[in-house]
Order: sequence, then C-alpha cells, then structure tokens
Amino acid sequence: MRILITGGNGFVGGSFGRLAARAGHEVLGVGRASQAARGWLGAYAQADAASADLSPLVRDFAPDVLFHAAGTASVAASINAPLQDLRASALTFANLLDSVRRSGTRPVVLFPSSAAVYGEPATLPVAEDAPASPISPYGFHKAACELVAREYADCFGVRVAVCRLFSLFGAAQRRLLVWELYRQFAGAGETVWLEGTGDETRDYLHVDDVASALLALADTQLAARATSGANFITVNVASGEATRVADLAAQIRALVAPAKEIRARGVARPGDPRAWRADITRLRALIPGWQPAPLADSLARCVARWRKESD
Repeated sequence: MRILITGGNGFVGGSFGRLAARAGHEVLGVGRASQAARGWLGAYAQADAASADLSPLVRDFAPDVLFHAAGTASVAASINAPLQDLRASALTFANLLDSVRRSGTRPVVLFPSSAAVYGEPATLPVAEDAPASPISPYGFHKAACELVAREYADCFGVRVAVCRLFSLFGAAQRRLLVWELYRQFAGAGETVWLEGTGDETRDYLHVDDVASALLALADTQLAARATSGANFITVNVASGEATRVADLAAQIRALVAPAKEIRARGVARPGDPRAWRADITRLRALIPGWQPAPLADSLARCVARWRKESD
C-alpha cells in the first residue's frame, strides 16, 4: 500500500507510520516541522494540514490510504481554548477532505476519532450505534469531524473510515494518566494521588496495538472498496475491557514502587466521563485475526522504556 500520513511526527501518526514502513508499505509523512521526527522510516514532506492546499501532494503521491493524524488530543486544552481546538480539529480535517476531493484521487481516509463523542454512555459496553452525546469541547469537535466526514462521503464519494479510539497509551506519550502515574511512582513522594475516586473505568490499548488495528482496517477497507458502494464506516478501536483507574495504578505500583501508598482526592475533572468500555464486535468482525497484547505486558514495556531513558 501507498500510505500518506498527516501529523506524521505525532504520537499516533508516528507509531502508525513506523509500523507500516516496517511492514513494507510505501509511507509519506506530512508535518509542520521542517524535518521528520527521529526514527521516522518513510519519506517526509513539510506542510501545515490546517491551512495548506494538500491536493497537489495527494495527487502526486496517489495514496491508497490517507491517515489523518494531525489534530488535537486534549480534553483539558479544549476546555481552556475551545475555539483553537475547533480550528485545529474540525477545520483542519475539513481542509484535508477537501484536498482529497480536489486531488481527483480516491484513497481510503482513516480518521482517528475518539470515544469522547459518546460522553457518558447510557450502557456499557458502548457500540457504534449509540447516540453521540459529548461532554467536552474536544468531544463535540470530534463529533463535528465525523459529521464532515459523512458529508464528504455522501456528497463527494470520499471513502472514510472513522476509528473511535478509547484510552491509548505508549512510551512516547509523555502526558495523560499512565505517564502521570509513572512519574509519581518513580518520584520521591511516598503517596501517589489519583485526582478522581479511583473507581472510574477506562478501556486501555497500547498505541502499537492501535497502529496494527488501523493497518489491518486499512487493508480491509481497500478490499471493500472494490466490492461495496458504501463510502462511510464507523468502528470502535479498543481492547473491549474495562480497567478501574485504581487497578491501573496498582499495576504500575507493582512495577515501580511496591511500597508506595495510593490515595484518591475524589475530584471530578471537567469533561471526563465516569466509565468507558467499548463494544468491539464490529472491529472483531472486520479484522478477526487482530489480537492486542495484555494490558499488564504493555504497561511493563512502557515502564521498562521509561526507566532505561532515565538511567
């Protein structure tokens, strides 16, 4: 496959691109920086996906798959600057889709949406046909991206696969809960604090497993393009397992500092749901051979990497 990735220097885009290149695919990364990030394995072009006309680039490279990994990734930042989040999320994706339209090519566009579109699901596990009910600007803007994707699929024949990611993590992600807990356990304090109650649940998946799922989905959507007239699909990309935040902390404690105490402040964070767990029936049907690593193994890999880098 020929794969073009916007946001190729980012956490998800970089992970997906490296996996695809190692698998023998021809990869072109696009980013705002003048050079590709260290470790990038494919070709690279400098362009701002938010404002540049990407149609010549898309036309010249003629990708089979276009993975749009440029955009926002923070609920907290969206609450602090909602207009900026809207521009960087929905308007950037609209620019990408219109560039594809004007390019005259028909790649499969993979869009990494978020479980944030579900807000507080009425039932768990939550399936793709559950109503969108976001509770943060970030979730609203991801839902807006999905609506724009439907527009370009229905009106212009752009083929889009919306991939709703849940709680992903990895060693290169120096933010969010897994990293924040590791820093506390590796630090000097004797107590590790959880901001919420600890009873909140999340559906965790390592970024390498996300990347392998996306690559397999790209392959299935390319095959489906030849046999189906449908241009739009939505699929949850997750483990399908719920993990309590307190249990996640206990697993990291066992790896880093078994003697430390875990306590909870009991403070609810704006925009954060109480519980998430994905229904991955559709994902399993599309890529039945995909199997993510156990959470304990993925956490151990992250901790080992972080410890090595701090030595």
